[in-house]
Amino acid sequence: MTFEEVMRELRSLESAENRAGMARFGINTDHALGVSVAHLRAIGKRIKRKDHLLANQLWDTAIHEARILASIVEEPAAVTEEEMDAWVRDFASWDLCDQCCGNLFWKTPYAWDKVVEWSEREREFEKRAAFSLMAYLAVHAKKAPDERFLAFLPIIKREASDGRNFVKKAVNWALRQIGKRNTTLRLAAIETAREILARGDGKGKWIASDALRELGAL
Repeated sequence: MTFEEVMRELRSLESAENRAGMARFGINTDHALGVSVAHLRAIGKRIKRKDHLLANQLWDTAIHEARILASIVEEPAAVTEEEMDAWVRDFASWDLCDQCCGNLFWKTPYAWDKVVEWSEREREFEKRAAFSLMAYLAVHAKKAPDERFLAFLPIIKREASDGRNFVKKAVNWALRQIGKRNTTLRLAAIETAREILARGDGKGKWIASDALRELGAL
């Protein structure tokens, strides 16, 4: 499919009702059409081969669904660090952040370094990207050694003091997913959660308590 064909189809699927539903889930709809992710994945399947040029054309439209589709059709091997940094700076909604991390970013060779780098960012969705990416690596990077995830736990502990909704939810998500990998990481994640609770600053209480509950330690 050409860029023009894809955009015609996306615009034909525009739905004010769906857009209102997205807003109820806290999704920024300023540049949204109201196209479901299921439709976007169906379009992506019809694009037989990953397409770097098409992905960047779609991203440059600034349309929310076109950007999600870009993360679906982009070729991981063609992604550069500069592209990842440019895309993450454009994040204006939690779902676009998570779709890019889950569809694309974790598959790149830069993913591990970007977790560390983005965790120090100030903007909410850039920081969220670090922990969303961390969670997807915990789920999908099956052959990664425990040491790579143990190195993430001090970052989780540090950023658990960020009380912003979309950051704290991603920090919690990453902690839980790391703890689910195996017994060693479960025990390390539980210890991290207890250290967060022991700080007593209040901001990390939900992150730690929820993780302890899901990891069977509360």
